[in-house]
Amino acid sequence: MKVRRPCVSGSFYPSHPGRLRSMIEDSFKHNLGPGRLPKTSGDRRSIVAVVIPHAGYVYSGPGAAHSFLHLAEEEKPDTVVILGPNHTGWGSPISIMVEGGWETPLGVVPIDEDLAKELLNSSDIIEINESAHQREHSIEVQLPFLQYIYGDFKLIPICMGYQDLKTSTEVGNALAKVLKDKEAIIIASTDLTHQETQESAVRKDRMIIDAILEMDEKKLQDTVKRHRITTCGYGPMSVAIIASRQMGAKKAELLSYHTSGDIIKDYSAVVGYMSAKITL
Repeated sequence: MKVRRPCVSGSFYPSHPGRLRSMIEDSFKHNLGPGRLPKTSGDRRSIVAVVIPHAGYVYSGPGAAHSFLHLAEEEKPDTVVILGPNHTGWGSPISIMVEGGWETPLGVVPIDEDLAKELLNSSDIIEINESAHQREHSIEVQLPFLQYIYGDFKLIPICMGYQDLKTSTEVGNALAKVLKDKEAIIIASTDLTHQETQESAVRKDRMIIDAILEMDEKKLQDTVKRHRITTCGYGPMSVAIIASRQMGAKKAELLSYHTSGDIIKDYSAVVGYMSAKITL
């Protein structure tokens, strides 16, 4: 089996399994996190998609834990589709892996090969390209949290180099078609404003949050471009909105927002982190 090895283990999160689990639990219990560990109640799943940040766990882990708590307390899906932005510039405009697995210190997550190939065949813009994933962190950092809450599950990794509305619509339409009646959830992996003052970041991030809450991908795309907002994953967020709406989602809810400044108490140049869910 082809295995994609971790590229940010030991930097974005601990490489030792025990310390990694401990840091995940600390993220849940953090004062900017949910404040508790998830309870595995197994409630019927209402979540179609979530938005989760992807920085180093010390910065974004507590915020990310909010989305993972809500996922953990509903029925476990068979498959998790993770859409991440392409930070490296490697690979195709929309790059998918359809075989093998992804390794973390907590084990190997297998790719849902049948569903990934079905998705590949459903859109002309989605291509098999492993190079886009090799040094990309936006999908990888979600996996240890998912392994912690779910144990075993299957993955479909999609790395977006093109994030425009046309591309996002095509990917979102394909995803909705393939995931219909499947036991699957969607993760849009993104950080928000990068390296601006706290005041500026909070103001701009509020615009992004409003577009998500309105489930309006056109407003989201227009806002990013008009105000030159440096959120890295506006494509994944757009795809999540488009696919979720077609899969019956009716509302979106903000779960958490903070900045790196709230962690290190330096507000001169911060990054914004949001967790949100889109539900039936």
